[in-house]
Amino acid sequence: MVIRLRLWRRSCRESPLPEGFLVLDKPGGITSHDVVAAVRRSVGIRKVGHAGTLDPMATGALVVAVGRVTRLIRFLLPLEKEYLAVARFGVATDTLDADGEEVWSGEMPVSRMDVEAALGDFVGEISQVPPMVSAVKVGGRRLYELAREGKAVERKARRVTVHSLDVTRFEAGSNPLVGLRVVCGKGVYVRSLADDLARALGGRAHLVELRRTRVGSLSVGERAGAAPGPDDLGEWEKWMVSPAEGLADLPALTVDLPTLQMVRHGRRLSTDTFPHPEEERPTRILDGSGRLWAIYRRSGTKLIPEVVLN
Repeated sequence: MVIRLRLWRRSCRESPLPEGFLVLDKPGGITSHDVVAAVRRSVGIRKVGHAGTLDPMATGALVVAVGRVTRLIRFLLPLEKEYLAVARFGVATDTLDADGEEVWSGEMPVSRMDVEAALGDFVGEISQVPPMVSAVKVGGRRLYELAREGKAVERKARRVTVHSLDVTRFEAGSNPLVGLRVVCGKGVYVRSLADDLARALGGRAHLVELRRTRVGSLSVGERAGAAPGPDDLGEWEKWMVSPAEGLADLPALTVDLPTLQMVRHGRRLSTDTFPHPEEERPTRILDGSGRLWAIYRRSGTKLIPEVVLN
């Protein structure tokens, strides 16, 4: 549905265009790009981007940035993410999910206790090989592009972090269904995690369900319908999250008017002015009303600007 562009006046009366974050509940069967296109049509501007792709099969939290705050997406990407997955043990596909073609099968009559005993090896900093359907580049080509051409290439393992991994469901059998809750950092492929877990138990696996429930503190919950989806964008303004709220996982410094003028001109600030700014972490610079003006980062005795929103 195409709607008329209206001024968004909740946080910035000077801005003629809408800006903020939409935390959408992506349904299965569409791409993340499809969701971005729907937001562009509804909001009426082209400057829209998302903070982390979800595969067509996957559902759940897709954070979409609108307007100038697309410049802030990079601060969302490192935040921890939570996923609910269901894996079929004993069957592997070429994509490691239900959309692929079967490439391996065998009975895996493991117990819930067997699976839980193996989880410890996949928590913490681990090595993971990106799947062929990922967006990682090898030789200047995206892996998923090569996969579409029927090619498989050697991939280097990467270090990624899994904060927690738990079994949420178990249906026993020769090819058991295993539900997993994964809390992880940037770059973790849950499909690969499930297959690696099955390999450790002597077999293979693929995902039959995957739902991302949150990105940092931006959540859509475990069940569909708790947050807006692409079909609810006729009232996009009521769902918009301000830039300051969207980056609420970052530490914040509230500044006075003289300091704010320095921030607006991209000036460096002395750390002596502020109580204990966090070392090297991106920090939100807010005014007294809670509006976000910039992201700064500490460097030695100075806070230096990374993004300034004027």
